[in-house]
Amino acid sequence: MAKNNRHCPCGLDKPYAECCGRIHSGEITAPTAEALMRSRYSAFALGDEAYLLRSWHPETRPAELTVEPNTRWTRLEILGKTGGGLLHAEGTVEFRAHYRERGHGTDFLHEDSRFVRNDGTWVYFGPL
Repeated sequence: MAKNNRHCPCGLDKPYAECCGRIHSGEITAPTAEALMRSRYSAFALGDEAYLLRSWHPETRPAELTVEPNTRWTRLEILGKTGGGLLHAEGTVEFRAHYRERGHGTDFLHEDSRFVRNDGTWVYFGPL
């Protein structure tokens, strides 16, 4: 099945092309901090390093990023959030991202992330 027709990795019940695919392509920007979080998770799942760097705040963005090819992201849980809405300038999203790593089994990453608007666009700033 083509990438655009499959279920979006972010966990919402939409095809990728109608969900995070629109954000990854630049057709739209993430309207909320949670939407940006979900799009970044999808980018990790799909290996879209360029999008991950573009959606990272310039003050905290690394010079380069390599998505580990042996890691398969399997599920995203949003545990909580503050701010991050249409009228906010910043927000947080607490999440648990489950993954399977070849040769090492399953595990998860738990983070409470900070998101801010940069020139009107939501970007990832870093963990709290």
